[in-house]
Amino acid sequence: MVLTELLHKTLALGGSDVFIIPGSPPMAKVHGQMVPLAPDRALPADTADLIRQTYELAGNRDDEQLQQNGDDDFSFSLAKEARFRCNAYQQRGTLAASYRVVTFGLPDPKERNIPPIVLEQTKVRNGMILVTGPAGSGKSTTLACMIDKINQERSGHIITIEDPIEYLHPHKKSLVSQREIPNDAVTFARALRAALRQAPDVIMLGEMRDYETMQTAITAAETGHLLLSSLHTVGAAKTIDRIIDTFPASQQPQVRIQLSMVLRAVISQRLVPTVDGRLTPVFEVMTINSAVQNMIRDGKTHQIDNVIYGGSVGNSMLSMDNELLRLVREKRITEEIAAVYAANPDMLKKRL
Repeated sequence: MVLTELLHKTLALGGSDVFIIPGSPPMAKVHGQMVPLAPDRALPADTADLIRQTYELAGNRDDEQLQQNGDDDFSFSLAKEARFRCNAYQQRGTLAASYRVVTFGLPDPKERNIPPIVLEQTKVRNGMILVTGPAGSGKSTTLACMIDKINQERSGHIITIEDPIEYLHPHKKSLVSQREIPNDAVTFARALRAALRQAPDVIMLGEMRDYETMQTAITAAETGHLLLSSLHTVGAAKTIDRIIDTFPASQQPQVRIQLSMVLRAVISQRLVPTVDGRLTPVFEVMTINSAVQNMIRDGKTHQIDNVIYGGSVGNSMLSMDNELLRLVREKRITEEIAAVYAANPDMLKKRL
């Protein structure tokens, strides 16, 4: 099997991901459905050879991380066609890999159905903006669109810290420094601490994974920088609880106060199947007002969904359930799909 042929076929099909796992033919995910890329199952020797080819495409990258830690994250390019984010890993004593397609050039927010209220959050000059959602829901794409809008409209220094770098940002009105973990810095937390000494105006942190990174990120947001990052959570209230629960119990009251002061918006997104067999993003946007600040500080995050619903009526926020309802009325998704993805399925059914 030749890796470049499999990747070219995926691009021709409009696929988003490629999976190479022993015992199965190489598969592409196309509009949420698995499609085989070859007639024959890949044997362990085949997957090992395909992963060797992957490392060659990545500029003869060393596979030491894969051998020592059992997995490795990195990116590579097919000349003039696309970039790929690869995660190679060991499973049941064999090698496997998954690849995410990242097209050259920056994504167009209109083509990706990113609503204007999301991009309006880039007007904020300091504090923290979080983009959340399950793996594969398009968080990196949304962050790339937000960084590009800042780059077009604002003069300053933007630092991105990613694992790995997905979208390449040219210098426009701003200067852009892009650092990749672990090639350019050992950890997110170390790169973030260094970024504070590099005179940034905007910091984009690919993901807040651990206590140390979250602690440093909150500090960065407190010191007058605009920090954008992502989290694997669904919904604004769960995002806040997830951050606070990462800290020791003795620190949580202080973190609630800090978070209520630095948080500017939480953007939550899901990819939902449409009636034509494709996927469309659905967004929830919580902007921070005095009511939300008080709820975060007082530990009443369970009340936040009501505030988002009220804010969506006045167009200052977006409610996930309202957006699902809109898509049903536009006949773009079915009522059954809307109920599956709704935060409050019973209420949504009544409104339908």
